[in-house]
Amino acid sequence: MRILIVENIWMGDIKYGFFDKTILTLFSILPTLYARKIAAITPKKHNVTVVNERYSKIDFDETYDIVHINFTTSTAPRAYEISKKFREKGVTVVLSGLHASALPQEAKQNADSVLLGWGEINWLRLLEDFEKNRLKSVYDSEKYNGSVILPPTDVKLPGFVISGAIEATRGCPYKCYFCPEISIPGGSQYYTRPVEDVVAEIKALPQKIFNFYDLSLTINPNYTKSLFRKMKGLRKHFSCNGNVDVLAHDLELVKLSKEAGCVSWLVGFESISQKTLGDVGKGINKVEEFRQAVKNIHDNGMIVVGSFMFGFDTDTKNVFDETLKMIKDLEIDIVDFCILTPFPGTPIFERFDKENRLLTKDWSMYKSNVVFKPKNMTPDELLQGVRKMYKDFYSTSYNVRRVVKSMKLGFYPFILMLERNFAASISHRRLFSSK
Repeated sequence: MRILIVENIWMGDIKYGFFDKTILTLFSILPTLYARKIAAITPKKHNVTVVNERYSKIDFDETYDIVHINFTTSTAPRAYEISKKFREKGVTVVLSGLHASALPQEAKQNADSVLLGWGEINWLRLLEDFEKNRLKSVYDSEKYNGSVILPPTDVKLPGFVISGAIEATRGCPYKCYFCPEISIPGGSQYYTRPVEDVVAEIKALPQKIFNFYDLSLTINPNYTKSLFRKMKGLRKHFSCNGNVDVLAHDLELVKLSKEAGCVSWLVGFESISQKTLGDVGKGINKVEEFRQAVKNIHDNGMIVVGSFMFGFDTDTKNVFDETLKMIKDLEIDIVDFCILTPFPGTPIFERFDKENRLLTKDWSMYKSNVVFKPKNMTPDELLQGVRKMYKDFYSTSYNVRRVVKSMKLGFYPFILMLERNFAASISHRRLFSSK
């Protein structure tokens, strides 16, 4: 069979120039991993093509047996448009991804079949059924077990990229109320791949730098320590995600990460209010532990990438200045300032919908826009507050200070600081330029 897999990364009206897109692409900031893993596990008897709309156009005149579109909430309108064009030509269309799993009834109206959950095992089931002319409209998520392990991630990324991608674990048991990844079927189930398999893939990566796509490498510290020990001597450098509770207390894990080649930890601090963290299901974060977590990472020569979210019901208009002050006091190196987005399928979406606080269900707006009524400020005040934080933190003078300071951490942390600060400046300029 001829199969087309579409990595649908569509940013609406945002247009990146050649230089901007090249920088972002080189460091694997834009490529997805899921669609390429689907391609990697597809039986070799099939002819598989992967298309990413950011880099190439879809040829609707080409002949395919199945078109598989993986998409998120903000890209849903474009995914349905692509699906419609192919279905009008009699091509079978399969939809998958976070949005399709959250709203399978909506997805069913725009496709011949829908994969729920992560979709790898049920993708193979779907292919078998399609060949036997018994395709089902929905394929439920299936659990991994001893006989079916997480598939490998040795997949080819588009174009020339400096950094590769690896997945060692999957899922997250913490169930934050705003997280779409754990709200899909099977998303809160935590799985690990055999350490030997992960290490073998890392060795085989053509890139010297890579990103762990795992939601968190601190969920199972013993597994992660075992992995890091095996990675010593590989001469690879990587970035990964982790949680405050472990990074503040497990100094052995932090040191091992550096010895294994870690350059940076992305930490979802989310809020500087303990009440807020408790209210949204992230009570494992303790604000009084933020400083120790940052210190442990810095003391071991690595960068801290912090993620903060705004628009929670406990947030007032003072939250922006107070958070920025703490970020600078903690000396966090790189920051993602996020507007709370109530993605379909999450508890926050259900609550806001029930309270009539959703401003729109135009899914294309569900990215860097305020799509709900905040409790203690207007939607515009929320948007402008986040915009102001970006402009302040990523001002030229503050960028230069942070980048110069990172030089003492070594070559790779310095390069990462340079690239991430530049990329963040591009992104916030593009995202907010028309708002």
